Amino acid sequence: MIVWVNGAFGSGKSTLVDELRPRWPEALVFDPEMVGFVLREIVESPTGDFQDLRLWRRQVASLAVGLVEEHHRPVLVPMTLVDAAYVGEIFGALRDADVSVHHFFLKAPREVLEKRIDGRSFTPDDPEQDEQVRRWCKGKIESCLAAADTLPSDTVFLDGELTPEELAGQVLARVRPEGTSST
Repeated sequence: MIVWVNGAFGSGKSTLVDELRPRWPEALVFDPEMVGFVLREIVESPTGDFQDLRLWRRQVASLAVGLVEEHHRPVLVPMTLVDAAYVGEIFGALRDADVSVHHFFLKAPREVLEKRIDGRSFTPDDPEQDEQVRRWCKGKIESCLAAADTLPSDTVFLDGELTPEELAGQVLARVRPEGTSST
């Protein structure tokens, strides 16, 4: 099983997955951004976004399937994925491999997202790069918010302004892993 935690930058995806980990210790965490970082060292994306690389999408789906098939454990995936074609491509590959996907989308107002992005440090040793990353993340907010209407019909929308503890409880109540406490 894949539990994909989606949402705009600053919506709390990684924070939610960090909250889920101790409550669901058998779950693995797979961050597709790492695949993007590796690819960025090898090839350039003409758009500057590694998600636009077909190879990234194929590798993300393949690695997620491999983790489920070879380790027989649930996989938590914190990743913004809002391009409808890319969602279809990756989730379609997961379905084709008979991997169940629970898709959650954290919704938060633009002001909250901007405040959270401003409060983060992406590259502490390089303030100029840090600001560039913040601008890039903020520049993606509108498309992320608009994409909520294009996500698969089984997407579960969660209030990104709730506490991580409350959100983790909601996720666990929906996926109901055996022997896992939702408190």
